[in-house]
Amino acid sequence: MATKFQLLTVCGSTRSGSTNAAVLRTVAAVAPEGVVVDGYDGLTDLPHFDPDRDRDPLPAAVADLRGRLKEADAVLFCTPEYAGALPGSFKNLLDWSVGSEAMYHKPVAWINASWAATGAKNAHESLRIVLGYLSVDLVEPACVQIPVGRDLVEADGLVHDEETRQRIAAAVTALVTHRPISQTI
Repeated sequence: MATKFQLLTVCGSTRSGSTNAAVLRTVAAVAPEGVVVDGYDGLTDLPHFDPDRDRDPLPAAVADLRGRLKEADAVLFCTPEYAGALPGSFKNLLDWSVGSEAMYHKPVAWINASWAATGAKNAHESLRIVLGYLSVDLVEPACVQIPVGRDLVEADGLVHDEETRQRIAAAVTALVTHRPISQTI
């Protein structure tokens, strides 16, 4: 890629030592040349969604989220499943995104890092539904399940297993090389 491509990564976990966060840190390490990865870390700063507060002036954390979403060329999520659904704080982030056109027709994907037998299936089915309400350009080849256990995360917080890194890199490449529908007509 000759020009800079801005990729916003958003982790749905607030846990320190999260394997989802490790996957997204690894995204920054394996992203193709020319891709600038911006890791969103304001999940816990967002106020609870309140439609009455979804107007100017927006809460500062919401304005920051929407600004970063708008500036990004694409968005990549990585979220765990809590109690059979999306984590509440992550769903809150998505709720704040609905009132904005920041992701409208933007290329979006997710990496499902769950190694559990259920594969976080419910969370990712729910994420697909919510993203439909956001009218994103869901890049199916980049929506992948890449199980990452804590044993694959090294002391530096990155995944170093070569096969796993290659799968992460392939998903990122699929997302950042995707041509939006408007560009293919």
